[in-house]
Amino acid sequence: MRKIIMILNLCSLCFLAVSCSKEAPVNQPPSAVQLTFPTQDLLCIENSISFEWTDATDPEKDSIRYNIIIAKDRQLTDVIENRTVSISETSLTLEKATAFYWQVNAVDIDNNQASNSSVFAFFTKGDGVTNYAPFMADLKAPENNTSVSAGSVALVWEGADTNTEDTLTYELFFGEGTALNLLESELSLETYAVSVASGKTYSWKVNVTDSAGAKSIGQFFTFSVN
Repeated sequence: MRKIIMILNLCSLCFLAVSCSKEAPVNQPPSAVQLTFPTQDLLCIENSISFEWTDATDPEKDSIRYNIIIAKDRQLTDVIENRTVSISETSLTLEKATAFYWQVNAVDIDNNQASNSSVFAFFTKGDGVTNYAPFMADLKAPENNTSVSAGSVALVWEGADTNTEDTLTYELFFGEGTALNLLESELSLETYAVSVASGKTYSWKVNVTDSAGAKSIGQFFTFSVN
């Protein structure tokens, strides 16, 4: 009998050890959303806007809320609205004749955040304005705070304007560290090759000018070289 009791006790201890060693499953973040309205580079829309995006899904079926950020720059630092909603739409009235940039991310009940959505640009209609400044250049590559290989690197960006008939030209600033120097002042192409050295950090930005001389000052990106 004593031997049976000892065996039972050992089995109980083993069961407890196995039970205690099991870790609770890690809560996963929701899926990223897709922006649906305003669409990318939408021009001259009314300033009272219903923002819409796709629903996120959560692996654990947790309740989800959405953070929407609207700013006057692509890096979302000059924020004019930052709100949290429980459904995949919200309405706002914004300043007229202004370029805006927006992004949405989904967050579950445990504050696990999905990957950010893309940043979309749009332009609100003005009263009696015949020409608007272009959108800020959308810097594509190298992305901000990334690393590249030494040698020749293609700087790539995209420009857009509310007046699709405007011809856009670009001022390209580039330099080592945080010192920017004007490299080219009237580029028409949206790419430019530069030489970079291993172990160094570089910065760049692009200003956009339209046919009427209206200019948008670009955002500031940096990258390092392996």
